[in-house]
Amino acid sequence: MTLPSRAQVVSSFTVVKGAMINETYGVFKGWDFTVSKRENLDRLRNRNTIGASSLTWLRDVAKVLNRRFQPDAQDKPLVMLAQAGCPLDEWKPLLLWHMTRDEFLVRDFLRNWLFPARVAQVARVRVGDVVSYLAGVGDRGAVTEHAWSETTTKRVAAGLLKMAADFGLLRGGAAKEFTTYHLPDRSFLYLLHALRDEASNPGKIVGSPDWRLFLMGPADVEAELLRLHQYRKLDYQVAGSLVELSLPCVDAVSYVKMMVS
Repeated sequence: MTLPSRAQVVSSFTVVKGAMINETYGVFKGWDFTVSKRENLDRLRNRNTIGASSLTWLRDVAKVLNRRFQPDAQDKPLVMLAQAGCPLDEWKPLLLWHMTRDEFLVRDFLRNWLFPARVAQVARVRVGDVVSYLAGVGDRGAVTEHAWSETTTKRVAAGLLKMAADFGLLRGGAAKEFTTYHLPDRSFLYLLHALRDEASNPGKIVGSPDWRLFLMGPADVEAELLRLHQYRKLDYQVAGSLVELSLPCVDAVSYVKMMVS
C-alpha cells in the first residue's frame, strides 16, 4: 500500500491552531543552522525563546512548526529573511506560500474556494459556506488523518477563514469581506523567482494557480509584471504568443541573499 504524500494529508490540528505568523517569525529569527531541527525545537520548548503565554501553546507552536516547515531545506529562505529582519508585511506572503507547499487544506481552500468566491464577487463568506466546501476536499485527492466530528469540521472552517484574515485577504467578524490585497514588490519578485525554480516557462509562471493564494489571476500577475518592467525591476516582453521574462537573480535563494545584503 502506497502512503499518501504529506502534501496531500489534511491536518485539522495545524489549521485550528492557525497561521502562527509572529511565532514562526520569532522562532526562525533565532534558528541555529549548526544544529538539527529537533534540537532547535527542543530549545524552543525548554527555553520559551518566543515568550509564549503558556506551556501548552509553546508545545503547540513546536508541533505545528515541525509539521509545517523544513527550515534547513526548502524553507531556508524564510529563516534567512527573518534573521535579516525582513519587514513582516513582506515576509508574511512568503510564509503563506511556503506553508502551503505541504499544507493541502490551506492551499486548496485559498486556490479553489476563496479565489473563485472573489472572482464571483461574493460579498461575504461565513463558516457555514466553508463547511460545505470541506465536504468535497476528498474528491480533490485530500486524505484526512481521521474522521472529523461536526464540531471539528466547524472549527476547521473557522480556522481557514481566520487564517485568510491573518494574511490580510479577508476582514471582519462572523461574516468576512474581501480586502483589496496587494503583494509588496519584493514579495512578488521573490515568488517569481521561486516559481521559476519550479517551472522555467514564463507562461506557466504567469498562469500558476499559486497566485490565487493572493487573490491574483493571470491578468493581475501580468499587470504587476508590466508595472515592474516599467520601473526596471525585471524585464518582461510579450510578442504574440512569445513571452520572455528576465529576473534579477538566477534563483530564489540568490534573490534572498540580494534582499538581505
